[in-house]
Amino acid sequence: MKKTSALSLLSVFAVLMSFVNARADLPMLFGGVPVELKISEVSDKTVRIELQPVDPHAALTTVLPPWTLASFSSKEIFHSHDLASDKKIRVGALRVTIHPKPMTVSVRRSDDSLVQEVTFNSDTGTNAISFRTDASVLGLGEGGDQFDRRGFNFPLINGQRYKLAELGARAFSPFLIGTEGWGMFAASPRGGFDLRGDRGALNPQNAAPGEADVFVIDAREPAEALKEFVHLTGAPVMPPKWALGYMQSHRTLSTEADILQEARKFREDDLPCDTMIFLGTGFCTNGWNYGHDSFEFSTNVFARDATSVIHDLHTNHLHVVLHVVPLQRDYPALHGNIPPAPGENVDKQDIGSYWNRHKELVAAGVDGWWPDEGDWLDEPSRLARHRMYYEGPLSSTPDERPWNLQRNGAPGMAQFGGWIWSGDINSSWQTFASQVKVGINSSLSLSPFWGTDIGGFYPSANHEFTGELYARWFEFAAFCPSFRSHGRTWRLHTPWGWNTGETGVVESRPPPDPSELHNAAIEPVCKKYLELRYQLMPYTYTITREARDTGMPLMRALWFHYPKDPEAVKLGSEYLWGRDLLVAPVTEKAATTRRVYLPEGNWFDWWNNEKVSGKQWIDRPVDLATMPIYVRAGAIIPVDPIRQYISEKVDGPTTLKVFPGADGEFTLYDDDGESPRYLNGSDNQTIWIHFKWNDSRRRLTVEADPRMKKWPGGARSFAAQLIGPNSQVKPIEFSGKRIEMNL
Repeated sequence: MKKTSALSLLSVFAVLMSFVNARADLPMLFGGVPVELKISEVSDKTVRIELQPVDPHAALTTVLPPWTLASFSSKEIFHSHDLASDKKIRVGALRVTIHPKPMTVSVRRSDDSLVQEVTFNSDTGTNAISFRTDASVLGLGEGGDQFDRRGFNFPLINGQRYKLAELGARAFSPFLIGTEGWGMFAASPRGGFDLRGDRGALNPQNAAPGEADVFVIDAREPAEALKEFVHLTGAPVMPPKWALGYMQSHRTLSTEADILQEARKFREDDLPCDTMIFLGTGFCTNGWNYGHDSFEFSTNVFARDATSVIHDLHTNHLHVVLHVVPLQRDYPALHGNIPPAPGENVDKQDIGSYWNRHKELVAAGVDGWWPDEGDWLDEPSRLARHRMYYEGPLSSTPDERPWNLQRNGAPGMAQFGGWIWSGDINSSWQTFASQVKVGINSSLSLSPFWGTDIGGFYPSANHEFTGELYARWFEFAAFCPSFRSHGRTWRLHTPWGWNTGETGVVESRPPPDPSELHNAAIEPVCKKYLELRYQLMPYTYTITREARDTGMPLMRALWFHYPKDPEAVKLGSEYLWGRDLLVAPVTEKAATTRRVYLPEGNWFDWWNNEKVSGKQWIDRPVDLATMPIYVRAGAIIPVDPIRQYISEKVDGPTTLKVFPGADGEFTLYDDDGESPRYLNGSDNQTIWIHFKWNDSRRRLTVEADPRMKKWPGGARSFAAQLIGPNSQVKPIEFSGKRIEMNL
């Protein structure tokens, strides 16, 4: 019996050794671990590369990391764990070559031009992945050294850490775009990116050996990169239209009467505004509640119950957003769904449990939320919190689109309405200039909905927080998705704050020079850009819908539409607002000119309609009230009458400003601005109107876009204006039937 057992053990040992030796002989290694490779087609433009350690007892399975949340299908083209020589396959419209040692996957187009070459390090214990970086590299989420990411190292960190004062908080995204025509989303392994060498490197941090899930995208057409990114991580959802208006934030409060008087001041002074945001007690001495994690209105500020106060603000057509801070010890991680999935463990960390604490205030009329902090949360918890502030409001008020603003995020947040701001940055000119670049990269690789604290959060030590800096920052913010003013010593973050002679409660040192507090020039500048923001709402709301449908952000790098222009590709100091408006923020103190690059084609100065030839640098004279804005020839820009809040009914038509010099078109989108019915097409007030300009014939065509299922009835009033000398305005009453007119 003992001999038999010994023989059996030897036999088992021999079998195990043969398996180990077989594993050692496998040619396909990643990080010293034998792996199985799977190549799949996600779309005509995207190749998926998956690696998993070889397991003789299980087939290769798909493991989606927490941030790859969208449902998408892929078609397996090839898999193997033992490849002795190069293998060539077709994946969609692309050609893929696999080289086994070291394992390298080369992706080429049908014309043999290289998209990307990804190498998986075969050395033991090193799960590094390298890839080509021959030209500018954009993306990687919010924060970090900008604009072209090459030349810098980006460890896997999130939150308010690296160069916070200038670059803002980090919200990491493993999505990169090479301006020579590639995109790459590294869903796994999670790690930092080192772009300091001849080739880029993904260096995993705390990753399982031998695992990878990498998507390579043919982005010769830049729009394809964003289209594929949202296909993988989820399409952005539409915000309520009021969230695109101006938001006034508050910190230390005095009395309920002061709050209501401030609301009346916006209306009496004709300063457009849609939202009042109130900070909680804890980061200031007297906020709306009793401290962090409190959901009760403070009687130190409010004399009545919450419903009455919110009703009075709603009467002034102002929405209410409240700041909330969870206690770190109570909410180290978040998980779950609203409503709970079958079998879900609804414990204290379940998002449904935490959301229940918001419900009383939702019933009182609170319109949105500002969940602060959360730097301690991992990526799954960050996304769970974004999902909570989307699914939670929909469960409570299903006919209203949710809105919230957070400081943390990850890829996938946009499908839950993920808005993000750049954190507690300094009030300095250097910080202001950096925010332009931060916003462009964040919009390309994290969420199209981004913004800053107008004027910066912390006053800088050298008294840079002045009326001039605030005015220039305000101009820029009018062309950011989030148009919101916030910061310490908050009364100086109101449109009129620089001409009162007072600071209000000073919350940070040093306070501004007293001579700065009698600057009558600032409020008119703020009013000018407030009005412009609201006048351009038909254009802005349309490009917001474009972000929903295509992933294209509102703020776009010039590269996005001019990928073959070397000057345009490298610029992060100016950007496109949608397709047709070029914005050049003035980020230098006491500037009298702004050097602006105009890409190919003809451009029109927004302020004086002067026509300028493109593909050149120009020096545009500026005063304090002027931020250079240029319009592309061929553009059709819809401009509304001035209104004081988004839902205000105004007299007068929407003016269609037609900028001649090229053919052009624009499709106007509009809906009820409030409900989520756009998701299933059940909003019978949705309109899609297509405008087309034939430049040689000077003819404007107005017709229903095929996406509009049915004209909702009545007529929509427009006025067509051809920009140029002796321009005339012609009225248009559109009732769903095609109209042609000469201008």
